[in-house]
Parts: sequence; structure tokens; C-alpha cells
Amino acid sequence: MSSPVIAVIVLFISLGYFFVGIRVTSGLAPNGMRYQSRPHYSGLFAALLAFLPSSFLLIVLSIGDDLVFQQLALNFVPETVSTTEDYKEIIVLAQIENVVNGINFGEQPEWVYQAAEAWQGWLSTSSILKTGSVIGLCLVGGFYGFLKLGPDFRSRNAVERIILLILASSSAIAILTTIGIVFSVVFESLRFFALVPVKEFLFGLTWNPQFEGAERAGSGQMGIATYGSVPLFVGTLLISVVALSVAVPVGLFSAIYLSEYASSRVRSIIKPLLEMLAGVPTVVYGFFAALTVAPFIRSMGMTVGLDVASESALAAGLVMGIMIIPFVSSLSDDVINAVPQALRDAAYGLGSTKSEAIRKVVLPAALPGVVASVLLAVSRAVGETMIVVMAAGLAANLSFNPLDAVTTVTSQIVTILVGDQEFESAKTLSAFALALTLIVITLGLNFGSLQIVKKYREQYE
Repeated sequence: MSSPVIAVIVLFISLGYFFVGIRVTSGLAPNGMRYQSRPHYSGLFAALLAFLPSSFLLIVLSIGDDLVFQQLALNFVPETVSTTEDYKEIIVLAQIENVVNGINFGEQPEWVYQAAEAWQGWLSTSSILKTGSVIGLCLVGGFYGFLKLGPDFRSRNAVERIILLILASSSAIAILTTIGIVFSVVFESLRFFALVPVKEFLFGLTWNPQFEGAERAGSGQMGIATYGSVPLFVGTLLISVVALSVAVPVGLFSAIYLSEYASSRVRSIIKPLLEMLAGVPTVVYGFFAALTVAPFIRSMGMTVGLDVASESALAAGLVMGIMIIPFVSSLSDDVINAVPQALRDAAYGLGSTKSEAIRKVVLPAALPGVVASVLLAVSRAVGETMIVVMAAGLAANLSFNPLDAVTTVTSQIVTILVGDQEFESAKTLSAFALALTLIVITLGLNFGSLQIVKKYREQYE
């Protein structure tokens, strides 16, 4: 029985315990006493005890059995194969799993078929054990919860403790995931800095990464590999500045208009239209930038005698700014609406006009939220890849001219990690070093914005 089918069965069993718990505790207890909590808490308690442990066991078994099968399958690999220089476990396992799934690319060695046959047997045994253990745990857990129900049992408190545990676990998972990402990037970056000096990476003015032996392999990459990241960060800064120059004023002014000046009818029309921009796929924006905006900017530049590249930072930044307008406008609008009306009334009582009240009272009070919206827009602009690739190109040029072709850090990370990789080379490891530097810069922006938020929050609370 497959894992999705088992999950559906567990869900139905849990729902059954939920309704049984409600039915049993709806009236009076056998001794005539009233139950401490409402019936739906009793049903929810039994259902949670049935659903949560069995679901966790199903996830563990579904993930763990593949890992166990892979280790067992490697025992079928002959020593003459495992001791060769070009032996890679991932390739061997792919061969075996292809046969297990009925995908054959030519004739395979006999030991591959033997491992695949054993794997299929393990799958059958695992399916039986998984089905029995998960459904059995679901039945036992729900029955235990049902037995706990009684006049003196406070099922509401128990359900709240379980929900609190779920929320705490979710927070722990988010924190551990972040820590895992940071440590994985740090470890790979240290391997890169063992090959390339930190000074060359941070202050070098030329970015030309290459795989070792690229010239011998005829890849077309010639010359000496250099890993100066300054052109990438300058390109990221240039495109982000252009994008924010469009998004922040337009987004903030539209938020002020919608929250302070627009009627309810106008607001109900304009705000959804603005938020629709966030739902457009980035590849559509990339096509729009490459096929419409970039040629238009180039033709306009040529008419006034400017040399504009066919792929320019200005084209990518303008379209990216349009894309991130909703991130500024929507959040800023909600924050401005959340400013207490008492502050506005106090400003009007002191003789302020509407515009003065907005500029001197409402916006400073809403500044923490506005800063958060701008920071979200910055993160979105820095992390955008598709628009940059299609409209700004991949040339790592050190230029502060928005009419030139530049590239960004994220675009280079994607370019480096696409295709067959030589994970011991400095070129592949450079992607992790770029990611680490970007994380540090983002943390610095977050810290600075938090200081602004803290200052104005203390002033208006």
C-alpha cells in the first residue's frame, strides 16, 4: 500500500475518532456528571492522538526506507567495480533504481538486476510493515485518547498543549532549517577560500570563473580563472537601485492614496489590480523586458546619441521595479491603515491640513511597517534571476552605468550550478562563497532596518 493511501486511511480513522469523541461526550457521563470541556475538544483530542503519532511514523518510514535500501543495494556491487577510480555511488544507485522502476538504458551488469530484484522485495516487505505499523499506531493512539475522556478530564487544556507543542516544533524546524542553510554555505565557502584568497574574492575587479582543465576540454573558456566578486555585487546594486527607484515611490504613493484619499469603490478596484502584478510569473516579466523594454530603451538612447547595450541594467531594473511594486504598496497600505485614527484627529485638532497630518504624523508612525515593506522589496530585487538573465545578460562588467550590460550575484550562482558539476573545483565552490557574502549583506540590511524600526516604535508607542 502506497504512502498516500495510508495517509488517507489515517485521516479517515482520525475523523472517526473525532466524531465518536463528540458523540460520547455530548450528553452526561454515566455517573450523571457533566464533562469538563465541550464535546468538540474531546473529539479533537482523540483525533490528534490518532493522527499525529501515526503521521510522524509514516513520514519517518517513507524517508528512512529509501536510505536503508540504498545502503543494502550497495552490498551487491562487486569489489572489482567499487575499487575503480571512476566509481561513484550516486551513479550506481541510479542504475539500480532505473531497473527497479522499469527504466532500462541498454544492457546492465548482472549484479544490477540482482540488486534491483532484492530492492523490489524490500519494497514489498516495507509496504506491509509500514501499513501495519502506521494504521496500528493510529488505532491505538485514538483508542488511548478515547479512554482518557471522562468527566474529570480537561480535554480543552490537553488539546491546547498539543497545539502549543506543534507550534513550538514548527518554530524549531524553521530555526534549524535556517541554521542548516547557513552552516552548509559556510562549510562550502571555507573550502572555496582554501583555494582562492579572501582578499582576491572580496576586492577583485574581474570575474572569470573556470573549471580546471576547461581549456583542454575544449569548453571555450580561455585564460586564467579569476574570482573577483566586485563586478557581481556592483551589478546587483545597480539593478536593485533602479528597481527600487521605481517601486518605492510608486508603491508608497499608491499606498498613501489608497489608504488616505481614495474612496472605498476606487480602493476596491485599484488595490486588487496592483496586487495582480505579484502573481505574474517572472519569466513573463523577463520576456517583456527583453522583447519590449530593452529595445525601446536602446532605440530611444540611439535617437539622442547614447550608446545603450541591447541588454542593459536599466531595462532589467525598470521591469523588476514594476514587479515589486505590490510588495511595497500592499504592505504599506495595510500599515498606514493600522495607524490609530486618534493620531490623525489630534493632528487635525492642532490645525494641520490633511497632507501635513500624513507627512508629519501618519507616515512617521507607520515608518516601521514601511521600512519592512521596502526591505521585502529589496530582498525580492536582490534575489531575482530570470529578469536579469533575459534583460541584463550574464556579462560580469564592472560598470555603474545603467545603460551597460551587467549581471547579478544570483544569476551567476544559477549559471555556475546548472549542468554537470565538478564539485571539487573552485568554480562550483564560488557559488557558495557568493551566497555567503549575500547572506552577510542581507543581515546587515536587516540590522539597519531594525534600528530604524526600534527608534520610531519607541517614539510612537
